[in-house]
Amino acid sequence: MTALRALLLGLALAAGPSGAQTPATAGGAPARVVSMNLCTDQFALMLAAPSQLVSVSHISANPVSSPMAEEAARYPLNHGSAEEIFLLRPDLVLADPWSDPAAVSMLRRLGVEVVQVEGVRQLSDIPDRLRRFGALMGREAEAESLIRRFETDLAALAAPDPNGPRAIIYFPNGYSLGEGSMAHELLTRAGFRNIATEIAPSATGQIALELLVMAAPDLVIRDRPYPGASQAEAMLDHPALQALIATGAGHESGPDWACGTPRVVAALRALVEMRERLEAAP
Repeated sequence: MTALRALLLGLALAAGPSGAQTPATAGGAPARVVSMNLCTDQFALMLAAPSQLVSVSHISANPVSSPMAEEAARYPLNHGSAEEIFLLRPDLVLADPWSDPAAVSMLRRLGVEVVQVEGVRQLSDIPDRLRRFGALMGREAEAESLIRRFETDLAALAAPDPNGPRAIIYFPNGYSLGEGSMAHELLTRAGFRNIATEIAPSATGQIALELLVMAAPDLVIRDRPYPGASQAEAMLDHPALQALIATGAGHESGPDWACGTPRVVAALRALVEMRERLEAAP
């Protein structure tokens, strides 16, 4: 046990199990907000007042995975440990249900308010999450403004007949996404037919490369590769898959697909433009 962790443990024991609400939280909008998760980072970055947000997770500064990497890089970055977050003196910590339970428990025992917010599962969840974060941060008016803009932008991309070109989402290790996922909702709203369920995915959601090639979809959507090499991503460079993409179209999902923020409108617009190009091709 490090000296700092021992100190935190001692403080936690002294604070007792209930934890006291800090004056800033009890008196109104939190003055010092820390986010420890990629997706809570995005909502916090969108809604925070100047100087209210004091740290976001280090993952949010990675442009491969974060829709707001440029904005996140302006803030001190944390790695989700109780030690570093406690020393930032937050009166509100934003986390998700899968954040490190030891860190969450320790912070709560120290009297820090930690709120774990469920992720977005479908487009209709986005206004609710914006209101939730707006209420937590005392930024209700800003949340309502973002909701109006999101709903207007979404309505402008009216859902066409979802029986257009045949598409599939194909991620490292052969994982795909079907009904019940936001990715499926984006595909069908953009006018594509998601063929993932038609070609017998395994119980884990994986689809064999051979089955994908034989299905010959019009569009293959892949994840943006991380720097370096990995066995999981190597299959996406297989000659058979590359030949399939060469005869039709390939598309990278990109960070706008992540976390179910209003930025998914940009992902949806890109899909609509891709469908229109495919349908216009001779």
